Amino acid sequence: MHKMAKKSFLAIALMMMVSTSAACGNNSNNGASSNNTEGGNTAATTAPAASAGDSGDKVTLTVAWWGSQARHDATLKALEQYKALNPNVTFQTQFSGWDGYFDKLAVQYSAKSAPDIIQMDAAYLNDYAGRGLLADLKDVNVDNIEAATVDGGKVNGTQFAMPLGVAALGMVYDKTVVEKLGLEAPKFGWTWDDYYAFGEAAKAKLGEDKYVFADQSADLVDYTAYQYSMGKGYIFDKDGHLSIDKDTWIGFMTKMDELRKKGILTPADITTTDKELDPQLDSVINGNAVMRHLFSNQVGSIEALKPDAFGYASMPKGTEAGGWLKPGMFWSVNAQSAHQAEAVKFVDWFVNNEEAGKTLGLTRGTPVNSKVVEALTPTFSAADKTSLDFLNQVTPDAQQFINDPQGWGNFKNDYKTVVEKLQFGQSTPEEAYAELMKTAEKYAAEAK
Repeated sequence: MHKMAKKSFLAIALMMMVSTSAACGNNSNNGASSNNTEGGNTAATTAPAASAGDSGDKVTLTVAWWGSQARHDATLKALEQYKALNPNVTFQTQFSGWDGYFDKLAVQYSAKSAPDIIQMDAAYLNDYAGRGLLADLKDVNVDNIEAATVDGGKVNGTQFAMPLGVAALGMVYDKTVVEKLGLEAPKFGWTWDDYYAFGEAAKAKLGEDKYVFADQSADLVDYTAYQYSMGKGYIFDKDGHLSIDKDTWIGFMTKMDELRKKGILTPADITTTDKELDPQLDSVINGNAVMRHLFSNQVGSIEALKPDAFGYASMPKGTEAGGWLKPGMFWSVNAQSAHQAEAVKFVDWFVNNEEAGKTLGLTRGTPVNSKVVEALTPTFSAADKTSLDFLNQVTPDAQQFINDPQGWGNFKNDYKTVVEKLQFGQSTPEEAYAELMKTAEKYAAEAK
């Protein structure tokens, strides 16, 4: 399926859900429709009627999330803790990797079987909130959470998502290889000139069949960081319009092509099989490359796969910093849920309970609640301390984090398709930019 068609399917599925949701609330104990007569659009901002769970009767909450095995295991342990404190609550869990997560969620919403509690991503928050699919989380206690962090989960002033952790964008490198080659290690605060010089020096010592950087130019995160670092701002403007600077983008892709031809970036055949944090397919873990971008909340996962092998650095600077702080992810509550009050109560506990924080650790980034961080710090592993240091190093000059505008949640998938043609030499940067703008026009039209 073409990625644009896939994006349209996602939007159509969500719109179908909205148009048919009146008098069809979701009881996600079993995925069947209940007799709740609140429509999807009003449930997002209207307090739900008291459910069985609110009175202490038995209630089952369905919870969905994506992530690594470490996150899965920690979340399951936290759910057991919650059940011990709330014997009337049981959970049905749905966890997976990132791929396909939001495609499945769109289908579940259209079938009135979406989970009660949903791990949400910034790229999709405006889409789901804008269609009235998420409940208001105004009853979650945010006293010990920074206002700017809380605001990351708001849409038009309403708290449709609760940030769970904060992560910093930076880079990871195999320090064992860097030391073996006798290279000066990348560091926080390095520049694009440093980056290019490191690439040339490392390639000269690596030889033909090893590469310096995993080619992540098809990941929109990479270019966003570059445009920020060049002082050109975020890739969307304040009105939600795509704002990719033409000259900056073509210059970046031209340079990436140059590095690819020199063997500094991984070649296209390796790049397309690369899978971040996969023990066999991650190019830095399997030894095909030395360095890639990474978020600070992923330090524990990569360290577990290859202990004490990695060092960390910021995204390269231009006239400004390239990295930013991102809410690791959010919890949202399904506006169709028959148990909204119980679901919100769980979200409040998950964010604010210190014992839950100790169980969850940094699996979703550094916790947003300052009291939880204080309680957690004495228990930090070496990887946890490294992750926190990573976050602290990026924070002082971090760029602003901005949620993607409504209707653009899947744009990164089509962006990847366009850039992959460049990686395989099937287009030029100028041709790729023109194709990207045509794709963007379709998104802009649908977003209206």
